[in-house]
Formats: sequence, C-alpha cells, structure tokens
Amino acid sequence: MFSILFQVLYLVLYVFLLVLLARFVLGAVLQYGRRWQPGRGAAVGLESVWSVTDPPLKALRRVIPPLRIGTVSIDLASLVLLVILFVLMEFVLRPLIHQSNSW
Repeated sequence: MFSILFQVLYLVLYVFLLVLLARFVLGAVLQYGRRWQPGRGAAVGLESVWSVTDPPLKALRRVIPPLRIGTVSIDLASLVLLVILFVLMEFVLRPLIHQSNSW
C-alpha cells in the first residue's frame, strides 16, 4: 500500500523536476533568442510550464530575494527549489529501495 503511494509521489516529483528543467531551458531560449516568436502550440506549452512552476518559485522568491551583484541579478530561488526537489525525491525513493531489498 505504502509502496504504491511512494511510487506515485516519486513520479509526481520527477515530472515536476522535468517541467522545472524545461522552464530553465525555455527561459534561456527566451532570454537569448529575443526575436523568437512561439507558435500557438509552443505558446500553450510555455504557458503550461510557467503556470506549473510559478507558484513554488514565487513563494521562494518572497523568502529568498535575488542576489544582486552590481547590475547582475542571480535568482537563487530556482536553485533552492531544485535542491529541495532532489532532497524530497531522495526521501521518497529511500523507502522504496529498502522495501525492494527486503524481498
């Protein structure tokens, strides 16, 4: 019973990790490819990626503001969210590994 719950939770965290990584890549594309205009399908994809990842990032940005070094601003909230996600995935995966070793 708990095994299925942990597997589903791990899958949700893994999918969120993929969406967060897609946000990092798409953010870089949008930042450096300023003339790129997304089509309808790409715009829907971009909007869905941003709508899924914005709430946790905005919550972290309230607690951890961007680090300003001169005219450059480094967003630490995205890195902290990535670390939190990896830690959560490890805590969810650990019981699954121990359960599979007990057979």
